[in-house]
Amino acid sequence: MKIQRAHKIQLCPNNKQANYFAQACGAARFTYNWALTEWKRQYEAGEKLSPYKLKKEFNAIKRVNFPWILKVTKCAPEQAFNDLGAAFQNFFRNVKNGKKPGYPKYKKRGARDSFYIANDRIKFDGKKVRVPKLGWVKTRETLRFEGEILSATVSKIAGKWFVAVQVEQKIQDLKPTGPVIGIDVGIKSLAVVSDGRVFENPRTLQKQEARLRMFQKAVSRKKKGSNNRKKAILKLQRQHHRITCIRKDSLHKLTSAITKGVSVIGIEDLHVKGMVKNRRLSKTLSDASLGELHRQLEYKAQWHRVDVVKADKFYPSSKTCSKCGSVKTDLALSDRVYRCDCGFEMDRDLNAAINLKNLAVGSTVTACCLGSSGFPFGGSETTDWAGISRKSA
Repeated sequence: MKIQRAHKIQLCPNNKQANYFAQACGAARFTYNWALTEWKRQYEAGEKLSPYKLKKEFNAIKRVNFPWILKVTKCAPEQAFNDLGAAFQNFFRNVKNGKKPGYPKYKKRGARDSFYIANDRIKFDGKKVRVPKLGWVKTRETLRFEGEILSATVSKIAGKWFVAVQVEQKIQDLKPTGPVIGIDVGIKSLAVVSDGRVFENPRTLQKQEARLRMFQKAVSRKKKGSNNRKKAILKLQRQHHRITCIRKDSLHKLTSAITKGVSVIGIEDLHVKGMVKNRRLSKTLSDASLGELHRQLEYKAQWHRVDVVKADKFYPSSKTCSKCGSVKTDLALSDRVYRCDCGFEMDRDLNAAINLKNLAVGSTVTACCLGSSGFPFGGSETTDWAGISRKSA
């Protein structure tokens, strides 16, 4: 089985190399904006539209009209046409599905500056990476994964340069024989596992909010356009980047610990977009990143050949007694201990996790009783007769 993994590494460029990176980002941004302008013009003229056609036209005039683009790798401007094609593809799909279209916009300097490098033009050697038309650039660490390099993207975040490398790896296609677990996610504890493990919510934004407010005030008090304002903005960006890194680190450690050594995982299919509309909990929910937690659980479960069983959005995991099965309809959010009429008492989140585990076990048994051979390998998602969404690894 083949999987794709990505590793983002911080670069340590000198002034000349950093200037090259800025030029390559500028070439990619200029090409994208030029292609978007041409797309609009040709659309109004009634011409046939294609990103490959625009790419051919651009290559025919770039040596005369834009000779400075030749100073950087050709991958930077070429990828811009693919990005524009993907942007319009998403736009037309949203229009067809009746969603808010989101017409492609022009790229602004300083907003997500990045450029693409093809797999045959990048090479790693220890703590060095070779960039086309530039040479070797030092990195903070070596490439963590072994396998075929598919592509790389150099980007600037909070004044620092990074290279994100996509690697294709071969792993053993073996089905795990571990236990079945259920996971209840929330904001008090980020995740509670049915086997008793509790992963606390780091509350990164809440802990760093005072310092973040200090940097935001510093930006607002500086004169617009001054060098001091640029320095204050850079400090603010680095603080935001620090918060993001701490949050991602905790999520990756959590999801890696949960998906290893198990065979089936039962989770709730949360409607995160609807949950964050609660003005009292929106900031805390966004800080917890429950959507990202579920995304990481699903793709890491696929890596380890673990089946994921999703309960319905309206499944009462917290209100159901894990011992007798009765549903307590008057359970308030402030009730942190579940007390059933049968005399059963347990932590609310642990009780929900056990219910999700029982649901996953029942879903597996039902699939076997119906004559299924289990969950087929391939990452497909199906829904059985009980309304349980089952995502196979």
